[in-house]
Amino acid sequence: MYRDLIQELSRLTSEASNPDTRDIDLLPTEAILEKINTADREVPLAVHRVLPQIAQAVDAIVDAFKKGGRLVYMGAGTSGRLGILDAAECPPTYGVEEGMVVALIAGGEQAVYRAQEGAEDNPALGERDLKGIDLSSKDVVVGIAASGRTPYVIGGLRYARETGCTTVALSCNATAAIAEEADIKILPQVGPEILTGSTRMKAGTAQKLVLNMLTTASMIRLGKSFYNLMVDVKATNAKLRGRTRRIVMEATGVSLEEADRVLNQCDHNAKLAIMVILSGLDSSAAEAALAQANGFLRLALQQVEGSKRSVAKR
Repeated sequence: MYRDLIQELSRLTSEASNPDTRDIDLLPTEAILEKINTADREVPLAVHRVLPQIAQAVDAIVDAFKKGGRLVYMGAGTSGRLGILDAAECPPTYGVEEGMVVALIAGGEQAVYRAQEGAEDNPALGERDLKGIDLSSKDVVVGIAASGRTPYVIGGLRYARETGCTTVALSCNATAAIAEEADIKILPQVGPEILTGSTRMKAGTAQKLVLNMLTTASMIRLGKSFYNLMVDVKATNAKLRGRTRRIVMEATGVSLEEADRVLNQCDHNAKLAIMVILSGLDSSAAEAALAQANGFLRLALQQVEGSKRSVAKR
């Protein structure tokens, strides 16, 4: 058993020994940090090389969202925790409902805080967890595994394909087994880790960058931004209430007092407040105009301006 596993791991780039860090145990602190920082610079370049595949995944996710589907992440260990982090950030950042982006981790909730390493070895658990969230053919499932061989993820992706979902594999190995179970393959090659096999480092960073792109680009495509402002942010605490005011002020040029006044009228909805200020409509008419433009603030403003010009010509 272990002989076969060792041979399998020896073929993975993420498990290879890094020749640049063979002396790292002898180095002083700053020299260790220099090695880590130098290696980390390779990560964004590796991600850049797979942008076409990331774009494919984003387009599939946007299409799923428009049809009422979900984005489902699944992984084990670091990969699973990164999925949970990205999913948890979506509701407060983009104002989407809970459950639009879902994250599953091998071993369940307790694995978020304490390693449950054995859980990743059972492919049936991946299938079971997807059944537990009532997986639908409208969903997109992203399997995350630095090594690309995690049985939990393989089992989940296999079941997702049988269900009719679009499947995405995210791994840092060109020969990733999970890629065989996926429609879209995102495989940034970051090379051997600073510490052999410690894939929470470069591989984890690459995965985080890709997950950031998947949700951020998808939300932009759904109209969750105005220029580069997060206009659907939920003002659920003091910092975010301050941020919504700053967003409204930057988008419209009004004073803090005016931004505060309109936001109070609009139930602290930054997008609606901006629409009211820039269009001159009352909040009900502004809300209707946004709905007609499917939530795209810039498009709603263009449509209102076009209507005004049409009326003026009569």
